[in-house]
Amino acid sequence: MLKPSDMRGKTALVTGAAAGLGRATALSLARAGADISLLDINGEALQSVAAEVRALGVAAQVQVVDLAATDNCGPAVAAAVAEFGRLDALCNVAAVFFPRHATEMTDREWETTMAVNLTAPFKLIRAAIPHLLETHGAVVNVTSCAAFMGQAYLAAYSSTKAGLTHMTRSLAMEYMHRTIRINAVAPGGMMTALAAGLADLQDADSSLLSRIVPLRGLVEIEDVAAMVAFLATDAARGYHGACINLDNGITAG
Repeated sequence: MLKPSDMRGKTALVTGAAAGLGRATALSLARAGADISLLDINGEALQSVAAEVRALGVAAQVQVVDLAATDNCGPAVAAAVAEFGRLDALCNVAAVFFPRHATEMTDREWETTMAVNLTAPFKLIRAAIPHLLETHGAVVNVTSCAAFMGQAYLAAYSSTKAGLTHMTRSLAMEYMHRTIRINAVAPGGMMTALAAGLADLQDADSSLLSRIVPLRGLVEIEDVAAMVAFLATDAARGYHGACINLDNGITAG
């Protein structure tokens, strides 16, 4: 398993940190020694994760932030830098997921998906870049296998993940000659609360839903978190503009 390099004295900001992949990523970076700015809309769960982070001997900052209100993004980065004096990694893990028949998706669900999954990562990156240039830091975006294959009932989610994947590559080109690394991880299906939402979809074609699950089964959250944490550190110094498909082969064919 790839492991992050020593992050002692460094800081990472992790979105979606209250549960699932965000929590696992925060803990992986904390084990590497990083102080963590934890960002999520769920304040109660975030406090619990903060306690887990602090138990590993590093500092944790709790930021209860709704990324659907994307004007919160710049202040969230500023708050992390104000707390720790630096920023070395930005991990965009937060996402929303509304499995819907296209004709049943509301405007609000579509707009929230676009805001949280695509606009917020851009605004966070935009605010973080000056700080990451100073520390020779990294951005890691969590996209999805849905960026590379059509998936029924996931038009909004898939669109945002394809956009985030291409945003990663475009920003990597823009900063090709600067001291920052920008990469992405594209997981397959994981056993998270987001994925569980598919079970609630009414009148769905089961033959289409079955195509979303890899033949080798679901991907382990801890494996994805380890990859995100690895890419966030200097151990991944050779990666720039990469999108790592960690999906048990679902996008192979």
